[in-house]
Amino acid sequence: MGGVTIGGVAGLIAAIAFAVLVILLIFPLIKLGQLIDEARLTVRSAGHDIPQISARVMETIDATTEEITKLGVITEDAAKVTANASVVSENAAQMATLFSATLGGPLVKAAAMSYGVRKAIRGNRGPDGKRIKRARNV
Repeated sequence: MGGVTIGGVAGLIAAIAFAVLVILLIFPLIKLGQLIDEARLTVRSAGHDIPQISARVMETIDATTEEITKLGVITEDAAKVTANASVVSENAAQMATLFSATLGGPLVKAAAMSYGVRKAIRGNRGPDGKRIKRARNV
């Protein structure tokens, strides 16, 4: 008798499980194939655009280099102006010190003396010419 054996049933179950597994794997494999096709098309179109992109990148680099060069010149000029301003301020400080040392003292003395002379000539009179009365402490 050629009946059904346990080994035959197990083989049938394994064959059905394998068929189900293959069927379930078909959809992801189809999707993966489509993804690979899209990637291939993208790489191909990017390959056509590379010379244009490269030219634009080079133009941008050249423009950036020119601007950096201009900025370097401006920075150097600003450093020169700062150095000149520093020299001018040092010279002004030295002139002020020199003026104060040579003319400052005598001018202050002359101003004080002229004030004293005016006060002595005017006496106890105010700016309007009237005599100023002082209160006396008793």
